[in-house]
Amino acid sequence: MREFAKHVAREIDDRGALDVLRHGVKDKAVTIRLAYFRPSHTLAKDALKHYDQNRLAVTRQLRYSVKDPLKELDLAFFLNGVPVATAELKNKATETSVEDAKAQYREKRDPKDLIFARRTLVHFAVDQDLAFITTRLTGPTTRFLPFNIGSRGPGEYSGAGNPAGDGYRTAYLWEQVWERHAWLDVIHRFLHVEDEGLKKGRAPVAKRGDAHRKPLIFPRFHQWHAVRKLTDHAARYGSGDNYLIEHSAGSGKSNSIAWLAHRLSSLHTPEDMRELSAEALAKGLGPNQPVFDKVIVITDRRVLDNQLKDTIYQFDHVAGVVERIDEDSTQLARALAGQTARIIITTQQKFLFAREKVSGLNDRRYAVIVDEAHSSQSGDAADAVRKLLGSRKGSDDDSLLTAAASERGQHPNLSYFAFTATPKSKTLNLFGLLSDERDEEDIPKYKPFHTYSMRQAIEEGFILDVLRNYSTYDFYFRLRSAIIEAEEDRDVDARGAKAELMRAVKLNPAALGQQAKIIIDHFREHVMAGMGGRAKAMVVVDSRRRAVELYQAIRSYIDKRELTDCGTLVAFSGMVEIDKTEFSETKLNGFSEAQLPARFAYVKADDPHAVTRDQDEYRILVVADKYQTGFDQPLLCAMYLDKKLDGIAAVQTLSRLNRIHPLKRQEDVRILDFANEADEIQAAFQKYFEEANAQPADPNLLNTKARQVKGYQLLVDVEIIAFAEAEIGTERPGMTRSEVENAHRLFYSLTTPARDRFAQLEAQDDEAANGFRKALDQYVRAYSYLSQVAGYYPDEDLEALYRYGRFLARLIKSEASAGVDVGAVDLTHLRFVKSADRDVSLVPRGPQMLPGFSAEGGGKREEEEVPLSQVIEEINGRYGWDLNTGDRIWAGQVIVELAEDPVIQRAGLANDDIDKFGQVFDKHLRRVVGERAEANDTLVKRFFGEDPEFKEVFSHVARMQAYELIRRPARREAERRLRKKSGNTGSESQ
Repeated sequence: MREFAKHVAREIDDRGALDVLRHGVKDKAVTIRLAYFRPSHTLAKDALKHYDQNRLAVTRQLRYSVKDPLKELDLAFFLNGVPVATAELKNKATETSVEDAKAQYREKRDPKDLIFARRTLVHFAVDQDLAFITTRLTGPTTRFLPFNIGSRGPGEYSGAGNPAGDGYRTAYLWEQVWERHAWLDVIHRFLHVEDEGLKKGRAPVAKRGDAHRKPLIFPRFHQWHAVRKLTDHAARYGSGDNYLIEHSAGSGKSNSIAWLAHRLSSLHTPEDMRELSAEALAKGLGPNQPVFDKVIVITDRRVLDNQLKDTIYQFDHVAGVVERIDEDSTQLARALAGQTARIIITTQQKFLFAREKVSGLNDRRYAVIVDEAHSSQSGDAADAVRKLLGSRKGSDDDSLLTAAASERGQHPNLSYFAFTATPKSKTLNLFGLLSDERDEEDIPKYKPFHTYSMRQAIEEGFILDVLRNYSTYDFYFRLRSAIIEAEEDRDVDARGAKAELMRAVKLNPAALGQQAKIIIDHFREHVMAGMGGRAKAMVVVDSRRRAVELYQAIRSYIDKRELTDCGTLVAFSGMVEIDKTEFSETKLNGFSEAQLPARFAYVKADDPHAVTRDQDEYRILVVADKYQTGFDQPLLCAMYLDKKLDGIAAVQTLSRLNRIHPLKRQEDVRILDFANEADEIQAAFQKYFEEANAQPADPNLLNTKARQVKGYQLLVDVEIIAFAEAEIGTERPGMTRSEVENAHRLFYSLTTPARDRFAQLEAQDDEAANGFRKALDQYVRAYSYLSQVAGYYPDEDLEALYRYGRFLARLIKSEASAGVDVGAVDLTHLRFVKSADRDVSLVPRGPQMLPGFSAEGGGKREEEEVPLSQVIEEINGRYGWDLNTGDRIWAGQVIVELAEDPVIQRAGLANDDIDKFGQVFDKHLRRVVGERAEANDTLVKRFFGEDPEFKEVFSHVARMQAYELIRRPARREAERRLRKKSGNTGSESQ
């Protein structure tokens, strides 16, 4: 027996106690189990015999140290003689607290002692009010994580801590977590070793002793509670229910999804029929039956694939249980139809094409786990999932259209488990729980099934508060228009002209240069020293062209100052053409898009081979509609915003900064905003600080929208039904390419009469035509969503109108506007002014009711024609504060005097390159400004030292305008001569 004990000890040293307990040891060709875990079902005779024989023990005041035999642990937990956990208990009545327990582990427990180094799995620090855990002791640097249920109870919107009760606040530990069955389940289905290499796309590698080097993951309380609550409900009620899990960023969602997927893949109903709900019994479920045949994880995150595979392999040691669909829809069809893969990871879009390749799947039950459920859960791709897998097909008496409408709703064989930190009103209506609670108007509301709030995550230290240090800049300028100065004012669309003018301002070299300077100077002064010199920043802009030009302005400023510590990258999709030159992310950065995350993450300070490797280190990333969601980079400490954000987009974008890192402090996180009001950003975050709720959507809105569409008298019911029935007839597997092409020609011909009627209306009344287009867009959008929510009853007329309208809307879509021509516009004044440094952190206000669903939008926007001069005057009035007429007159006099100087005139006429002209102009500019000091003492002081930004911008504007004044007459004279020559040639030819 002693020899076997030594063999077990060696196995634990090599593989870790967790793997040995789960999979036993092999001794002389015999596998010996050291623990038995509860099976998924109890169909077999004596199924629980070995499980019930497990011996769980707790030893008080365990003397554990060979070096110091008198040292004791308050509690040590054993499973069949193998130590698995320890605990230090403190009593506030004796003036000791959980902080003393942490200190005891850090300062008085040697991490090299065998029980800590290679035996136990987790350590608890506990007092009457709070509990913390760690899975590895590292001396003074040991990191303890909160293991508390939240101030309002588990799964509720809460802050940090535990609620008051009849006894100790931490009683849940021994009543729930350390309870025999729960504790064995934690060891069996939750604890796992994390391989950081998998997150970087590397293949899993098992080395001797890895279990003692790699991080060991013990579930946080909310993760453990959520998985158990979800699976307990599904086991008792069967398939057909939806669950919304609102878990904040920093909640460990990837692990929660892995644990849930594994548990659902083998979930069975209870062995006692009395525990089954009436709903489950009505579905034909009995005791000890599988609840789901397959689990489908819908996600765009590739990292989730490797994590799921590795985590689940640690539980079962069975390959092939998890299959990632990384080829095409044919692979998805095979995985769905096959028996091997129990868990399938795929994107939603592949279901659009899988339906053509497989059928007969609706006699099974499916658990669908949705990652980032706030996006894309209505529309064709979401419909495709339900149509392929769902069992709700309507009755035999239903028409084809009614049956098709039935497929869009909730199905008794599909359960959705939807995870998101930022649910929309739509998301809550699709997946949320209809609560008994009512709002102020006595209307019921949808709420999440389980919540782990942003507030609790911040208070527990799992994410940082991105709103704590929020700076805003105001942008002041004045515009000069060549069109207006030439007395050629014109009417323009007010909204379009404002957008075009603001775009011109933001792309003006002076504005770009000044903004680049502010960003780099702020980064070097306030950010770059953070995290021991590792801190990085993201610059967020609103267009690809602006990303390119601001990136170039930043690089130019860095080069001008000869800086070597501000390496900059840019990220945007596709190609963008600027002045007949095409730019791409790859071309500008010098490496592929796929390499960018790793290149940006590289830090010389953490590379022992940095000197020989000589790899560039990048600190700043300029992005346009990229890396604003799902980009987890803990080194990001600052964000420079020059893009208007609201709602979920604001929360997701700014949350790139909230990731924690051992070297990252709250004060390292900074936001500098050029485009948004701090109060508006705060309001966007408030909706998701604790919990989001929503009122039930009204399916009757569809009838209203349908009447609006029909009211234009352009659509004929017979044509609508004919189209819809023809389209349904093509929705079958195995259609040939020829059949698909013939079907499309048929669809086109069936909509021809309506398109002809629409064209006639558009020719007669453009406003009415646009009204119809808008009404049709709104109906299609409303039906796509409302046909899925609870309370909708299949209606063949509405289904037919949706199918017909969706196709027709694409054919009558208004052409994209070519934009408003505002002519040449220049800045005469420009100033960026810091308006505020604020702490806009949130305060608890309880659940927030989200705005209800609205189908508004769509159609062509109605234009408001106003003179261009009025638009420019309005913009100047709004953004030209504190830049008065006297300033402009003085500046104009300086520019005119310089433009009339013969030396400067010769330089302007001789140089096609304005930069070469500037070398002459700038020297004379300094002289003339000095000579005119008495005329405007304030601006002269700003020019010569008080405001270096003003000098740079004023010099640029003056240079541009003087150059234009000098060259315009010469250009006009050349054009006059050319016209005269062309006219003479034309006369001769006649």
